[in-house]
Amino acid sequence: MKNNQQSVLNLLGLARRAKQLQSGEGSVLKLIQTEKAQFVFLAQDAGSATLKKFTDKCTFYRVPLCTLFTKKQLSQAIGQSRTVICVTQSGFARKFEELLTMN
Repeated sequence: MKNNQQSVLNLLGLARRAKQLQSGEGSVLKLIQTEKAQFVFLAQDAGSATLKKFTDKCTFYRVPLCTLFTKKQLSQAIGQSRTVICVTQSGFARKFEELLTMN
């Protein structure tokens, strides 16, 4: 795994401890629709219906979406078994975008 990807997973754990994450399909969907979600992580091994639903919602509400990680990687990073996670704080969201767009 690249250093940037590991940094993203480490930062996810930090964001969770700072209580700046929400997880679970229903909660994340509501945050996207109320425009409180700043960045969304969706496991690449999520079901096709879930993948389509979140891709469509994030595109419509202009929320950045990352599908680089597996369910196992995301779950290990935050210490909970989750398929979809959203960041609610703009500072963390900016840092995630920065790390994911670096080469």
